[in-house]
Amino acid sequence: MRSPLAPAETVRADFDRLAGFGAAVFDHNRHYHGVLLRELEGRRLHAALDLGCGTGDFSRQLAARADAVLGVDLSPGMLHVARASAGDLPNLRFEERDVTAWELPRAHFDCIASIATLHHLPMAPTLMRLREALAPGGMLLVLDLVRDATPLDFARSLLAIPANLLLHLAKTGALRDPPALRAAWLAHGRTDHYLSIAEVRRACADAGLHGARVRRHLLWRYSLVWRRPPDQVPRGRSPAAR
Repeated sequence: MRSPLAPAETVRADFDRLAGFGAAVFDHNRHYHGVLLRELEGRRLHAALDLGCGTGDFSRQLAARADAVLGVDLSPGMLHVARASAGDLPNLRFEERDVTAWELPRAHFDCIASIATLHHLPMAPTLMRLREALAPGGMLLVLDLVRDATPLDFARSLLAIPANLLLHLAKTGALRDPPALRAAWLAHGRTDHYLSIAEVRRACADAGLHGARVRRHLLWRYSLVWRRPPDQVPRGRSPAAR
């Protein structure tokens, strides 16, 4: 039986602890930021949301191509690092929010990104809410951790081990993170709830994300890309994300 999702209080405490190590020099999520950004094809965005923004690295990249970016996270510690790293960007703001209790503005965002966050949330219901928060033609960009479920999955994970070591060495000068950081991630990982590719695709179907592209990547990640059809007329675009 799959383990239940961790309570929000546990997730918040874990990431407040991890925030004490500062912004990462290299991690698997950051390695695939470019994969998500290429999906925007140079589009200029009006409003973008980074859901589970962490230290705000992807939020800052979105701010280079959007009039307004909102980064939200459950962890005050992560948001402290994000604000310190953002400087005085006038089009970027960060807010502490529990997305399960947040009423997202309808048909508002031209882009919603979520990196290593959805595995903490009920997948299909969350995707449905994000779908409704997208403006017509808006893009949903997801990067998250994946659970191995097939022999091919396990083979890919074995291949990823040497690739990961080489990338980490090239980016940081060391083969592994410091012991204290590894221990913090290991403690957090005990409560994580990952989906297989088949489960992600099933959640997309249940949420009505017809035509969503789900792709497995080497370093234990998958990407999910979906565009809301431009001919879907919203019931009323919110003037601001409140």
